Amino acid sequence: ADCHASIYDGGRMSGAQVIRFRHNQPEDLRKRLLRLGERAADAVIVVEGLYSMLGDRAPLAALAEVKRECGGYLVVDEAHSLGVAGEHGRGVAEEAGVEADVDFVIGTFSKSLGATGGFCVSDRPELDVIRYASRPYIFTASPSPSVVASTRAALGILRRRPELRRRLWDNAGRLYHGLEALGFRLGPEPSPVVAVLLETKAQALAFWAGLIERGVYVNLMIPPATPNGTSLVRCSVSAAHEPEQIDALCAAFAELRGIAATPGHRACGADLAVASAKTSRGGG
Repeated sequence: ADCHASIYDGGRMSGAQVIRFRHNQPEDLRKRLLRLGERAADAVIVVEGLYSMLGDRAPLAALAEVKRECGGYLVVDEAHSLGVAGEHGRGVAEEAGVEADVDFVIGTFSKSLGATGGFCVSDRPELDVIRYASRPYIFTASPSPSVVASTRAALGILRRRPELRRRLWDNAGRLYHGLEALGFRLGPEPSPVVAVLLETKAQALAFWAGLIERGVYVNLMIPPATPNGTSLVRCSVSAAHEPEQIDALCAAFAELRGIAATPGHRACGADLAVASAKTSRGGG
């Protein structure tokens, strides 16, 4: 499914009732929340800002509208969109103009910031529940001073150098449209995560090996990391790539085009709406 495995794991470990809704379909979320009745006020709606599997954005403006109508808490995982989307690089919530509607923002320092560790930020008082009751938070060692320093430095660069985001999106568009012109099946929209969907696991393995032989490393995504019947290779673009490197990557894909079929796109996955543990356990 499109939501990251850590989101599913968190939902299951919480003991809450986990309810999936159709990927990027706010109306389906609305229907499922309405079925909860008064319990919807305690529901936790979890989405990613920029999905790591296919690189598509969540429709946060529409999702925020559903949350305002039905109640609940909106949690956005900005792991792949921090430093990437928004005027100041704060993510898809900033880009969509709905930061005030997002109750919790979670993410990682390991993508655009090039460090390790993660975060959960909020201006809601419920954040104290995480501080005082979350076992992973309480019993995990603090980041080392060097990691904190490098993360702060990277955040400063993101604020001071917006041209890096423009270069990133130029590179992302160049790769996406280059592969699109070659006839490959891609994710729904250009983004720094460019997924090339393939017909079978064997085809994906052969394609990945062929790219390695040509000096190109991409992530191989096959079941069980993806839903059954969905296999892909995933490219990650950065602002450090030169246009010539993007073109060379497209040329490597072109050489292997014969083993990649080109029927229409097939989306995969579902998002999550998680009812709170309190309501699913009957209170207490």
